[in-house]
Amino acid sequence: MLIVDARESDSIDKALKKYKKKYEKAQILRILRGKKNFTKKSVVRRGEVLKAAYKEVMFGNTEA
Repeated sequence: MLIVDARESDSIDKALKKYKKKYEKAQILRILRGKKNFTKKSVVRRGEVLKAAYKEVMFGNTEA
């Protein structure tokens, strides 16, 4: 549960903006979507390995 400290001087818009930022940072939506369908651990691991390999190619060390 997310709690936003809304002071009396803050407007409802500022409080809502703080809530949205906290919501995105907590990655709640990503977790909920991940729990929607079961994914085998081997498939998750393969995705992590492919992502790491892609990052290594794209952003890897380019020293000669």
